Amino acid sequence: MGVLDPDALQQFLDEDPDEAMALLADMVGATDERLRELARQMAGRVMVNAARSGPQRRRGVGRLRRAPLSKADGDIDVDASLDELVHARRLGVAPDPEAVQVGAWNRPDTSMCLLVDRSGSMAGERLAVAAVAAATVMFRSPLDSSVVAFAEDAVVVCAQEEQRSADDVVADLLRLRGFGVTDVGLALRTAATQLSRSTAGRKLVVLMSDCRATAGGEPVGHLAGIDELVILAPDGDTADAEELAESVGARWTSVEGPTSVGSALNELLGGAQ
Repeated sequence: MGVLDPDALQQFLDEDPDEAMALLADMVGATDERLRELARQMAGRVMVNAARSGPQRRRGVGRLRRAPLSKADGDIDVDASLDELVHARRLGVAPDPEAVQVGAWNRPDTSMCLLVDRSGSMAGERLAVAAVAAATVMFRSPLDSSVVAFAEDAVVVCAQEEQRSADDVVADLLRLRGFGVTDVGLALRTAATQLSRSTAGRKLVVLMSDCRATAGGEPVGHLAGIDELVILAPDGDTADAEELAESVGARWTSVEGPTSVGSALNELLGGAQ
């Protein structure tokens, strides 16, 4: 009791990574306290590494650019503005804001909100998939992303303006267990609230759910404030997700296991940067 063999775990990961991650996710809920903590630590590392090693696109990180003072806020680029600064000083006038250059950050190209359905059978493989998806979203958009777990309520695991590590967010998700009804409408409203705080040019909601709404009415009526929706549905249980996607013009795909999360997101997000 209370022991995990790291060599045996590594062999299992090499042979069947999806099954190994599902087992680790289940073990996080073990009754033995020491085993539960060991499983949580190992699962967190394994799932974050899976997100890092999966297919990635360029992250939505703001980039430093040079711009006139009249058009942006930032620190003055003395080298680029030296002639104008010297000229203005010689004449005893204020520098021309068009000629003074500053270093300004571009806003992130894409902000993302991941909605994780924690109702019903949130355990094992589905929990592992959710954890890998959260880390993947945070790596893709590290400065402008949020993660929300929902069932009959919505729990903001990481808020849009909050800077948390992927490791910490994954650790929190791994503590969740499935329960209750599924209020997809509430999840969508929560995502809209989170993304309203972002200044990104492209705002994406990633809904990870079978989309079988059992509370709160039909989700179609709760899309106000959402510019773009994509859906990740569990493999073998996609009918409701496909129906929702078709009714609102969203893109969707199924996820077979934790190792398929990166490819599935790349398929759905396409040119998201």
